[in-house]
Amino acid sequence: QVQLVESGGGLVQPGGSLTLSCAASGSIFSIYAMGWYRQAPGKQRELVANITTGGRTNYVDSVKGRFTISRDNTKNTVSLQMNSLKPEDTAVYYCHADNVQTKLHRYLEVWGRGTLVTVSS
Repeated sequence: QVQLVESGGGLVQPGGSLTLSCAASGSIFSIYAMGWYRQAPGKQRELVANITTGGRTNYVDSVKGRFTISRDNTKNTVSLQMNSLKPEDTAVYYCHADNVQTKLHRYLEVWGRGTLVTVSS
């Protein structure tokens, strides 16, 4: 069974920075893409950023230039460096893995349980 465990959420003032980390565990051979989604109160979950095995990245327009996603394929980890945070970045952030191949199974997607990021003065 594959699990994603997030860390790094918390309270930060506007303009501040946070780094979210996510580690995948299980008998994993490969993960095509890893990334982060977020869901603010009363809003739909949206993709924030993702990164493929080959390093291709994708960001939602609202975070371009402020957030940076990175990945360690050997450790099956993904991080999201968030700078210049705004109150509208407040949300629960979920780690996501796309097309996870293990010894016995192929999972189309796996979700973490989420970590809360609050941007407030």
